Amino acid sequence: MSENKIRVGITQGDINGVGMEIIIKTFQDPAIFDLCTPVVYSSAKTASFYRKLMNVEDFSFNYIKEGETPNPKRANLQSCYEEEVVIEPGKSSPAAGKYAVLSLEAASNALDKKEIDVLVTAPIDKHNVQSESFNFPGHTEYLQSRFGNPEALMLMVSDTLRVGVVTGHMPLAQVASSISQEGILNKIKILNTTLIRDFGIRKPRIAVLGLNPHAGDQGTLGKEDQEIIVPAINKAKELQIMAWGPYPADGFFGNGSYLKFDAVLAMYHDQGLVPFKTLSFGTGVNFTAGLRFVRTSPDHGTAYDIAGKNQANEESFRKAIYMACDIYRKRNEYHELTSDPLKISVFKKERS
Repeated sequence: MSENKIRVGITQGDINGVGMEIIIKTFQDPAIFDLCTPVVYSSAKTASFYRKLMNVEDFSFNYIKEGETPNPKRANLQSCYEEEVVIEPGKSSPAAGKYAVLSLEAASNALDKKEIDVLVTAPIDKHNVQSESFNFPGHTEYLQSRFGNPEALMLMVSDTLRVGVVTGHMPLAQVASSISQEGILNKIKILNTTLIRDFGIRKPRIAVLGLNPHAGDQGTLGKEDQEIIVPAINKAKELQIMAWGPYPADGFFGNGSYLKFDAVLAMYHDQGLVPFKTLSFGTGVNFTAGLRFVRTSPDHGTAYDIAGKNQANEESFRKAIYMACDIYRKRNEYHELTSDPLKISVFKKERS
């Protein structure tokens, strides 16, 4: 069984946020080790600080060095820095950003070396991670650049809703000039592929939201909907992708229309994430579609306001681990079925 368990690489996130707290809370339940073998990229001193702060006595990490085989029955921790670190829960600092990046880079290196199978990232502060060597708006853009992916899609997932965004972490003032027919079509294609390959949906139904209020009201409130979004949807249909829209975002979520679709593509961050977090906050997962590996994260940020108070809820983080493992298995099953046509033919004959 240990040979078949998925190796989950986990970044610590911001050391002054709730990252290590939700990590420790998640692995206090040993049932998760039946599913996966976790490896956290942090330091023994950082983990010890939070264990003491949380007054946790019945849990400890299994410490390993780079290249060592992780224990399949424990939560493993590989140190990616050894120095003493000043931890100030609830405070954004350059040091917190530095060690968040070190953790992310260590996990990325482990992916390259195939030491882990999937990646789960704890929240970072998008401001304090910025430096001369790290100039990315967030995890998604870093991973996209680090692993040579020309396109990726941030997809928020819950039990009842999947929402992707065309433009991710960018100022609202830049959104209208950043959307294009080609860009929207590429995101639709990524979304369609991930729904089939990673979620096992045979013929996905995709709803595309408009950019302007009332989806532009036939050009009265903006021409982008008719001149950019509609042609992109039509091109998707020519590729046999079942995409519809553009829908006015307010009524679409307000009247429950999202329940009729397998996924929704929003034009910008808050257009998609505000309704998603209103409906699913604390139980949703952020999945980066379009990467060659599986990456998930919880649906919340560093939560500085409750950091260090032992109040953080680990439910979203736990679901991020479960979803990463589930998508990894579905993706492997999809590749097995589609890589050898003979297997599909035999399977159909056996079923008939």
